[in-house]
Amino acid sequence: MTLLAAFRPSDTELTLAELTRRTGIPKPTAHRLVAELAEWDVVERTGTGIRLGMRLFELGALAPRQRDLRDTAAPFLADLFEATHETVHLAVPDGVEVVYVQKIDSRQGPSVPSRLGGRMPAYCTGVGKALLAFAPAGRVADVVAAGLVRRTPRTVVAPGHLARDLARIAESGIAEEHEESTVGIACVAAPVLGVDGVAVAAVSITGWAHRLDTTRLAPAVRTAALGITRMLR
Repeated sequence: MTLLAAFRPSDTELTLAELTRRTGIPKPTAHRLVAELAEWDVVERTGTGIRLGMRLFELGALAPRQRDLRDTAAPFLADLFEATHETVHLAVPDGVEVVYVQKIDSRQGPSVPSRLGGRMPAYCTGVGKALLAFAPAGRVADVVAAGLVRRTPRTVVAPGHLARDLARIAESGIAEEHEESTVGIACVAAPVLGVDGVAVAAVSITGWAHRLDTTRLAPAVRTAALGITRMLR
């Protein structure tokens, strides 16, 4: 697991030397472990290095919680995309971050720095704020303790300001982001709630900040999130 976790989103492949440097695992041990992983197709050897294998993708697709969520959400996300023609995301919480488990790209929208399995901070993304507004006790404090790093000039980095934003989201059921995570991008999101009222996922649409009418599109996002919520219960 240490070897596999050494791969970062930008890595297509790594050399054995890079793996040993990142993990601290001695080269002979890393060489042996890579050989065993390759036998199971968990990693693949190339002419220049080592890359993650297809077996990892297959196993990830079998993860029951995300599979059930994605299967349930699929028709609602498709309808939301057809209604808005904007990039659609489905994300789940993981600690102080969000993980994207589904994405439908819009050809007319901006290039969004998100990907399946990718992570973003919760405090500055639409899906993240929707999740935090309906999070278990203590999660917001954990996010603040981890640090509110300024990613753009509009990123909210004051804990009090974030708390006020989350209170408004908890009241309306709608989260908005206007260039807080990426310059030029806006987003509107809504939570998917469990039976206990805690958010298990969030749905969003993302587009150009100068063009995306978050107020007009918010009801469509909210409707999709409510539909997924009802189907999961």
